[in-house]
Amino acid sequence: MWLKPEEVLLKNALKLWVTEKSNDYFVLQRRRGYGEDSGGLTGLLVGTLDTVLDSTAKVAPFRILHQTPDSQVYWNIACGASIEEISQHWDWLQQNIIRTLSVFDSGEDITSFVQGKIRGLIAEEGKSAGDEEDPERFREAVLRFERLFVLPQREKLVTYFSCSYWKGRVPNQGWIYLSTNFLCFYSYMLGNEVKLVYPWDEVSRLERTSNVLLAESIRVRVRGEDHFFSMLLRLQQTYLIMQQLADYAILRFFDKETFNAEHPLANPLHITQRALEIHARNQSFRSFFRLPQEESLCEVYESFLWVPFSHVNMLGKICVSENYLCFASQDGSQCHLIIPLWEVFSVELPDRSSRALTVCLRGKRALRFSEVRDFERLTATIRRKCGTAGSPQHCVSNPDEEGVMVGQSQAVSTEALMNVFHPHDAENLDPKMLKERMKEQSWQIHFAEYGRGTGMFCTKKTRDLIVRGVPETLRGELWMLFSGAVHDMTSHPGYYGRLLEECMGSSSLACDEIERDLHRSLPEHPAFQSDTGISALRRVLTAYAHRNPKIGYCQAMNILTSVLLLYAKEEEAFWLLVAVCERMLPDYFNRRIIGALVDQAVFEELIREHLTQLTEHMTDLSFFSSVSLSWFLTLFISVLPIESAVNVVDCFFYDGIKAILQLGLAVLDYNMDNLLCCHDDAEAVTVLNRFFDNVTNKDSPLPATVQQASAAANDKSIQKVDICDLIKEAYEKYGDIRTEEVENMRKKNKLCVIQTLEDTTKQNVLRVVAQGVKFSAAQLDELYMLFKRQHFVSCYWSVCSPALQNHDPSLPYLDQYQLDKSQFSSLFNLLQPWTTHTHACSLARSAFHLLDENGDGLVNFKEFICGLDILYNRSFTEKLKLLFKLHLQPDSAEDGVIRRCPERGRAKVDLQEYLKQWQEDLQRREENIKDLPRINQVQFIRLTKTLYGLFHGDEEEESLYRAVARVTSLLLRMEEVGRKLQESSPQKTPQNTPTSTAHLETTPTLPTSPEAETLAEGEGAHDHPESSVSQHETVPSHSDITPNSTSRPSTPTSSPTGTSSPALDTPTDTPSSPSTVRDGDWSFSFEQILASLLNEPSVVRFFERAVDTDALIAHARKNQLKDAH
Repeated sequence: MWLKPEEVLLKNALKLWVTEKSNDYFVLQRRRGYGEDSGGLTGLLVGTLDTVLDSTAKVAPFRILHQTPDSQVYWNIACGASIEEISQHWDWLQQNIIRTLSVFDSGEDITSFVQGKIRGLIAEEGKSAGDEEDPERFREAVLRFERLFVLPQREKLVTYFSCSYWKGRVPNQGWIYLSTNFLCFYSYMLGNEVKLVYPWDEVSRLERTSNVLLAESIRVRVRGEDHFFSMLLRLQQTYLIMQQLADYAILRFFDKETFNAEHPLANPLHITQRALEIHARNQSFRSFFRLPQEESLCEVYESFLWVPFSHVNMLGKICVSENYLCFASQDGSQCHLIIPLWEVFSVELPDRSSRALTVCLRGKRALRFSEVRDFERLTATIRRKCGTAGSPQHCVSNPDEEGVMVGQSQAVSTEALMNVFHPHDAENLDPKMLKERMKEQSWQIHFAEYGRGTGMFCTKKTRDLIVRGVPETLRGELWMLFSGAVHDMTSHPGYYGRLLEECMGSSSLACDEIERDLHRSLPEHPAFQSDTGISALRRVLTAYAHRNPKIGYCQAMNILTSVLLLYAKEEEAFWLLVAVCERMLPDYFNRRIIGALVDQAVFEELIREHLTQLTEHMTDLSFFSSVSLSWFLTLFISVLPIESAVNVVDCFFYDGIKAILQLGLAVLDYNMDNLLCCHDDAEAVTVLNRFFDNVTNKDSPLPATVQQASAAANDKSIQKVDICDLIKEAYEKYGDIRTEEVENMRKKNKLCVIQTLEDTTKQNVLRVVAQGVKFSAAQLDELYMLFKRQHFVSCYWSVCSPALQNHDPSLPYLDQYQLDKSQFSSLFNLLQPWTTHTHACSLARSAFHLLDENGDGLVNFKEFICGLDILYNRSFTEKLKLLFKLHLQPDSAEDGVIRRCPERGRAKVDLQEYLKQWQEDLQRREENIKDLPRINQVQFIRLTKTLYGLFHGDEEEESLYRAVARVTSLLLRMEEVGRKLQESSPQKTPQNTPTSTAHLETTPTLPTSPEAETLAEGEGAHDHPESSVSQHETVPSHSDITPNSTSRPSTPTSSPTGTSSPALDTPTDTPSSPSTVRDGDWSFSFEQILASLLNEPSVVRFFERAVDTDALIAHARKNQLKDAH
């Protein structure tokens, strides 16, 4: 079959391939071990090697390579399972390709032509074969996946590939399975089994690599450990799917500010390989043409477009969406244009022989496409869509109308603030104004030749004009066009006005922060010293906060918006802000500025690649990340004078973040010598600040009252740098950085940035928690990962899991991850150190309520680990006290209900309150056992049942049952003695005397298992005959026990030795008040139970037994996913 051309790095590596046929351009090779020499020693060796290492060679032992003439570079273009199959491909090349190649002059042109032909053949085969692979084979793979990895049935397998996993220097041939939430691998060779299961949310690095041992492989880093997968037949396809799944997990679980519930992949149960490919294709399409999020790529056609200004037919692709017809040249940089379908009024077919069609537009314009493979279908599509595409209802303001548009509730400015405060003077003959008019004239010529508005051809000449600087009068129009904001505004007429009406008079934290920063936005500019500018800025920021509450308002948005308002009308400024925040700078304006951190990581990578001298001098490049943060967040507006910064914004709206990265490299390159002389970071900061102070815009027509150039910049003795020269140098030196390359670097570094933030959170949490527990650092690390994974496990298979809301990165570190009752119970049962028993669920529920100190229905890691520390590492008394308190927990009517403030996570953390709480925790005295409330009969029965459950299956089970029976009998006798003393006390009043002594005879005993009951009777008959429980007495369950109807006062506290005294009556102000112990019930204090159990060595040994923490953690890690529901 034909393969997507991939470069072969080592021809005839290890002499594993034999050349069968060859010519000047192609080589047909056979794998050794197949065919004539398969029986020899070499054949056996290679066959064994293929079986162990490379299953793809077993399937395809024949291949065809294309050799670039005058080069040692080879491209793998076809493979076959038999000589007959590969010979068909060879013959086709001989008949259809060889003659054509002789007309090309250079080897690069030949290779480019061959690659294009092969890709075309693959596309044809794919279209005829259909999109779905063999369903039977995939069904078998799903069954294997479920059997091997024992994941919940809801986990959906996306795709699978044959590959090798490298463990050290030993490859393990097997299969990699890519599912919605996990990366899995399985191999079994010669008794050696390798099984890997890693969740995508723990992947911190994903990249293609190559080295001497591995020609090409995919490196996956999980929790600091690297894993290499190689020998993939479709390595690039595998890598892209892995990248998409990892990015999807990051977006859904960590970066929820930008995750939309209407995301096309929102439902993890519906993710397929095809859905991922469609989503990636739509994202790439919208990103390249800067189209609204609602647009999806419907059809793609390869064709030639007649370019009138160049008088040539340009090869490229036609992309059709719901409302737009787009064209891009083959390399994407030569030419592209966007045609709204509502601008099309007819489609004609002038020449069927050349498969051409002419698209006629309003304004007497026409586009001619030729050599369209399916031109009739394209014609029908355009005709159908241009009839249904929504015509823009958005009214374009008249230049002569007033500067303010008054609606029902809000006054909206319809003039750019620069026009209001500094109107254009046509009669000014100042040299700078003359240059400005020359710029305007250049753009007018460009418009006449290339078109104006949404249908304009964007070419290299357009970029050249942008680099030289955009005229003041055209800046707003071109920003709207190049950013794609014009499409958003056109497709949402009246949206901004409706937003203002909805948010008018509303109050929120975002509104308060906006008010605070209004007067900090370009305060030196006259526009923002007046109510006109301040009010417009307030309306735009408030409207956006209302539109996107997940982001709301973040610092630096005010600076950016104030510059937008200078050159764009108010509504246009709003849509420009939407384009920047949601499309061009994704994830920049959220609580953790993830997008800016990602681009800083990209910037560091580019510094290592392009500024090696600086890299060698400064081994730690994190300095540049800290100093460049404001460059990215404000597009250099905060460090450059406004008259220079707007030129940077011009380039940004045309080329995106690539322009900012190029300029950053140019700034460092310009200051290279001075930076190499710096001894510390402070000197480097001084060098860069001095440089920015000397950047000027000598051609700026703005009046002196508006320009922000520093006094140093006006000093003629200091060398000045013109912003246009700096931008031009950036494009000349670093213009070869491609947008696709930047996007790939963004995706690669985003995983690392997210996991670095998560590691910071973990380290801060563990630093706080480690002070009060006895777990080792490694154990705490493992427990934290189990706690965090338990949160995600409950979110993996749900579209809108409520548990997703329990993770809030804006909260203090301890509260960022919290578990609700269901999540807590699952993890608690996995980690509790005793044998699982029938009361495990109720015990976990009681533990949850006990550890949920603030009663919000959530338990954080510190609360969880403190409870677990008692069960694992504390003394017998502490463990018994915990069990005692667990059985004091009342059943809540709102069991498991999360009680959370609506503004949770949005309000600022009260640091004073937080420090106060921390101080109280440090000074909190150890709880006195005398302060514990008494336990009533129902609670005590539950405690006894729990003890029997804990002891079940223990090697000392019999002696433990005997011990509990003795203790319960002893406690009951103590209670009887206490009551008799109380009855005989002369202080008793007649009305408080019990009605009869029959009550004592019917005092309920404690339920036991049949074995324990027999043991208890035996002990009572031999050791304590005077107080044994009668054998004919029925053993009631806790539900059968009801309080005696006779009213009695509170029972006096008995001493642990069995004596009692009226003087030891529980004070009325202690926790053991009648509200806890009901009249007619018997009750016990913790001191009584503790003293009684301390006399039983087997019980003490059981609770003092060392817990194998590492084994329990390993067990929980192994079974955590199995127990997911």
